Amino acid sequence: MKKKIEILAPAKNLVQGMAAINAGADAVYIGAPQFGARTNATNPVEDIAELVKYAHLFKAQVFVVVNTILYDNELADCKKLIHELYHIGVDALIVQDMAILEMDLPPIVIHASTQANNRDPKHVKFLADAGMKRVVLARELNLDQIKEIHEATDVELEFFVSGALCVSFSGNCYMSIAGGERSANRGSCAQNCRLPYHLIDGTGKTLIANSHLLSIKDLDLSDQLPNLIEAGITSFKIEGRLKDMVYVKNNTSYLRKKLDAFLENNSNYQKASSGKTFYNFEAEMDRSFNRGYTDYFVNKRKEKIGSWESPKSQGQLIGKLIETKDNGYVIENYEKLNNGDGLYFINEDGQPDGIQINVINNNIVVPNNFKTIPTGTIIFRNSDANFNRQVEKENSAIRKISVKLTFSETADGFQLLAVDEDGHKTQASFKAEKEVAKNEESTTPNIKKNLSKAGNTPFIVDAIEVNFSNNWFLPISKINEVRRTVLEDLIDVRINQYHREEFKIQKTEHPYPVSKLDFTYNVSNQLARAFYKRHGVTEIEKAFELQWDPGKSRVMTTKYCVKYELGKCARFQRDTMGEKVVEPLTLKHGENEYKLKFNCKPCEMEIWEKDAELIFEEED
Repeated sequence: MKKKIEILAPAKNLVQGMAAINAGADAVYIGAPQFGARTNATNPVEDIAELVKYAHLFKAQVFVVVNTILYDNELADCKKLIHELYHIGVDALIVQDMAILEMDLPPIVIHASTQANNRDPKHVKFLADAGMKRVVLARELNLDQIKEIHEATDVELEFFVSGALCVSFSGNCYMSIAGGERSANRGSCAQNCRLPYHLIDGTGKTLIANSHLLSIKDLDLSDQLPNLIEAGITSFKIEGRLKDMVYVKNNTSYLRKKLDAFLENNSNYQKASSGKTFYNFEAEMDRSFNRGYTDYFVNKRKEKIGSWESPKSQGQLIGKLIETKDNGYVIENYEKLNNGDGLYFINEDGQPDGIQINVINNNIVVPNNFKTIPTGTIIFRNSDANFNRQVEKENSAIRKISVKLTFSETADGFQLLAVDEDGHKTQASFKAEKEVAKNEESTTPNIKKNLSKAGNTPFIVDAIEVNFSNNWFLPISKINEVRRTVLEDLIDVRINQYHREEFKIQKTEHPYPVSKLDFTYNVSNQLARAFYKRHGVTEIEKAFELQWDPGKSRVMTTKYCVKYELGKCARFQRDTMGEKVVEPLTLKHGENEYKLKFNCKPCEMEIWEKDAELIFEEED
């Protein structure tokens, strides 16, 4: 049996969810009215129900994120919401809090969110044995680690391949809540990692001033799809439930084409949904929001991944500014630019800056607001006016399901049979007196022409048979009417015959991989506590949000490393690092200060609040 491979796209709302499906997504993930890790991307249950219906038409799936940590007073409401989501046909939930596995739930499939510490084989296998049908792996994993997890369990594996990266291990960032009242694990991340910081060494010397030292590039693993499939990934996830329509359609379309090219030459795998998308634009990921791209750690630590200049979108590389002329600019590859485009560059002060193009006269780019830009400055386009208009059009990506029509005669009239690419059938007939056409010319070509007009339906007619015993004449209105009836019925048949996988969670008692849980396991309610205790955990620390010790806490653990970015890593850059930096290194933004601790054996960096007492170990 062929293994299904999936493109999973974000849905900020109903409209963007439908657009993602039209652009080729095999599944979409969307936020409910509550309990999602993006409080600005919530949706009423009624909208999710409409999205489910539309997705199922194409055999695409809808996953709902219920991935915040829960407090005791929220458990009843969460359970009620899950029952509602099951009732409207949602395919699966994406969850972080193990309390959900303790609830009396309907038989709805559950996926483990990337916030559930999905970084090693033992934890992933535990979750699979507990009833999780899919695990969203940590972004920091490399191909060898993914293979190791896949060999340990046959659970479905999902992996982010596009979009913004959390600098912290997902679920283990507490900078936002430590700096105020906004908890990332409660859906309200303040994005402290995108702020500018001063980097200060152990002597008090400022090494770097006012730079976005925790901001990293965006993820692009589009060239790694074959390697990831070989490693065991079956779902490729696009980040971005807060992104705009252009981003969603562009990134989904780009990955769809990449995956289809692979599937075409690999008979062991197949697309996870039905239909084919026809595009009226050429997808290029760098033409929508991006901070520059990285493959992160999928091929282990190689390149520098920081986006220190700015957390904003730099977009598409255009070329160097050659000269300034007549209140305008001569720019390499100016022919790629259009009136209304937004340009991005780093100015003489080392700060991100931009202009908007008013008009292009011959080879001179004239802005709305002239700024002095040094010759040689690298110019990017971070708003492509023509491309945006093109992609935003409703017909820029149209998805169609193939159908074969057979038109034949009956004893007292005619009948039309429709069979779609998945074998679903509908038919309709009508009574009519059989009348031979007065013109000897065959009526078949004209009948086929009218039967092929599927119009605004989700179908494309790719084969038509007309089986007549004579050259029967038929009014065009009758042909059109029976075609409309058959195709409208086929929509209902596809939705009604959609098979939703169901799974009833059973309480298990197999041992958890560790017996003591610190605050990074985010246990914030009695049900989660009961879950872990039943699985052999003896000590459970409260979630950070319930026991924060101001000024003294570890607020982040990350695979990203400031010393590596500086070229001062004693492990990988020993031969080129030059003089060592004096530790502890401190990040400072306004009144907020954070100490950096470097754990070289696991190759991780920790961020602690300023009053924390740190113990430093010798580097390898």
